Amino acid sequence: MTMREPTWWYAPSPGVVGQLLEPAALLWGRLAQRRFARTSAYRASVPVICIGNFTAGGTGKTPLALEVAGIAQAMGLKPAFLSRGYGGRLRGPHWVDASRDRAGDVGDEPLLLAAAHPTLVCHDRANGARAIAESPDRADVIIMDDGLQNAAIAKDLTVAVVDGARGIGNGRVIPAGPLRAPLAFQLGLVDAVVVNQGSAVGASAHDFANRLRRDFEGPVMDARIAPSEAADWLSGAPVVAFAGIGVPERFFATLRSLGARIANEIAFPDHHAFTPADATRLLNLARSHGATLVTTEKDRVRLAGLDGPLAELRNAARALPVRMKLDTRDESRLIALIEGAVGRRTPKVR
Repeated sequence: MTMREPTWWYAPSPGVVGQLLEPAALLWGRLAQRRFARTSAYRASVPVICIGNFTAGGTGKTPLALEVAGIAQAMGLKPAFLSRGYGGRLRGPHWVDASRDRAGDVGDEPLLLAAAHPTLVCHDRANGARAIAESPDRADVIIMDDGLQNAAIAKDLTVAVVDGARGIGNGRVIPAGPLRAPLAFQLGLVDAVVVNQGSAVGASAHDFANRLRRDFEGPVMDARIAPSEAADWLSGAPVVAFAGIGVPERFFATLRSLGARIANEIAFPDHHAFTPADATRLLNLARSHGATLVTTEKDRVRLAGLDGPLAELRNAARALPVRMKLDTRDESRLIALIEGAVGRRTPKVR
């Protein structure tokens, strides 16, 4: 399943179409709030940490979820990820096997998560949390990749990630804008907000972070995307970059910040299912420019287990591993929040 954002979502004004959709947006927002009011939340026997976002599209949830899992592991805890498995056909509960499962089965993000820690996909996330908590090899903490707007699970800590450059767009609710529910309502669901500044700090990111600090009483932390391993191979190198993520431009900007010379950049819709024609086009572009194909880990994982030109594309393309990096002060604040969430729960008896 792929999606492209309507142009008016992040325009200075919603335009005529956005204004016409405002009644539908009001209805969407009311339904979201009513769903929360009427849903009885399941409380797992282990702490639940939710990493979500206010808007549709990518903001950096998965890198932050991996960062939180790493912090939990450093505390001596055993984390497990819970994902809906967006784009996958399996409803679950299903433990992801990164060596055998395919993106068409479980979704692309769970494959990335499963390479680091045990990951379970389940369309019904309350059942998924129950399956993790009742597993013979139980986790000490469940980390939800997405699920801020899911009322079916009680959370011990909820952190929202926001794209600092794009903010919340025109500030309107789907379908008139990118918000999944009214912002004031969503701010009431979260304990902290992380502003993803991308690969470099910009004035727009600071402006939005400062706006949040005025409107939100909890911690507002700054983060950026950084390579998780040496990336000197990009310096001065001609590349053909391609990405099918929520904000491909953020990936291309990261490549430029690392010194890559982008001969061509191709943006696909989020969660794009690559076709043989896509692969042939990309391979030909790389040959014509004498360039290296570079993509995201999330895009490359969607090419696993395929054949023909798609297998050739996977072998030819190099992924840039990235991580969500907070400064020392904000990392300490995040660690304190995690410690507080875990410490509030009675330790389980093994």
